[in-house]
Amino acid sequence: MTSLARVALAQLPTPIQALPRLTDLLGGPQLTVKRDDQTGLAFGGNKTRKLETLCAAALAGGANLLITAGAIQSNHCRQTAAAAAHLGLGCILVLVGEETEPTGNLLLDGLFNAEIRWTSKEDRDATLQAVYEESKSRSRKPYLIPYGGSNPTGAAAYVWALKEMLDQDVSPDWIVLATSSGGTQAGLLAGARMHGYLGRILGISVDERSAELKPRIARLSEETARLMGMEIVLEADEILVNDDYLGEGYAIFRKAEIEAIRLFAQNEGLLIDPVYTGRAAAGLIDLIRAGYFLKTDKVLFWHTGGTPALFVDAYRSGLASTR
Repeated sequence: MTSLARVALAQLPTPIQALPRLTDLLGGPQLTVKRDDQTGLAFGGNKTRKLETLCAAALAGGANLLITAGAIQSNHCRQTAAAAAHLGLGCILVLVGEETEPTGNLLLDGLFNAEIRWTSKEDRDATLQAVYEESKSRSRKPYLIPYGGSNPTGAAAYVWALKEMLDQDVSPDWIVLATSSGGTQAGLLAGARMHGYLGRILGISVDERSAELKPRIARLSEETARLMGMEIVLEADEILVNDDYLGEGYAIFRKAEIEAIRLFAQNEGLLIDPVYTGRAAAGLIDLIRAGYFLKTDKVLFWHTGGTPALFVDAYRSGLASTR
């Protein structure tokens, strides 16, 4: 396997813990959780793993500035800003939306001294490229990190994460996770092929239809494995993505997410976020209730982080007012 450069940012391995009370409450399957909310950098999250390889590539190329994009409450942007601060690099974040009062991740972006540029969803990619070109014209040395860190360099981190799980003597029948830009699921799938893991990896989409996500994840998984020195073939119809829980769209808080957050908090003392893990957990709970899994199955929920969003007014008020 080809070795990629990494810079130490994450506290690894992240723990795996049993969820016995939630398992009993839902009547099986046997639930565990992989705590990538505890990767350690700025409240943690799955992007910290990806930033280890992405920042190593940036430093190897002599970069002194990281540039990336995301939503106003982007976990990826928050962790990128923290990584830049830790490594002594500048950081520009291109955020989709209108300038607003800093709370949650946006507040943390400012604490890490990231420069914020605002744009629309339609203009995001063009603005990102314009900021990159502008930075070069000012004699800076920018490194452009794609949305969600989801390219082969970033996804490679989850090849190692899959191996990390196996090294913890855990081999569940199912891995369930939130999927969006697709890099985490693609890396896990590549890791499964490369390390002989035979369980199924189910992504609960938080914002896109499965018809769009599946081919993207398949392609990225193949490219990631190739980067690491192995050829694999994955067809789109082999990728497990469930898009039944999109509701009214990305980051729109519903009763299903509120129930999931409360069930995890009140039965396991475990915090999940309103946008990603909350939606994936809501999907997991609904699938369990519908009999999708066998009661004897071992199901690992991969917690990808995002808990600072709990303190954003729109979500906090919803949780506080619902009993």
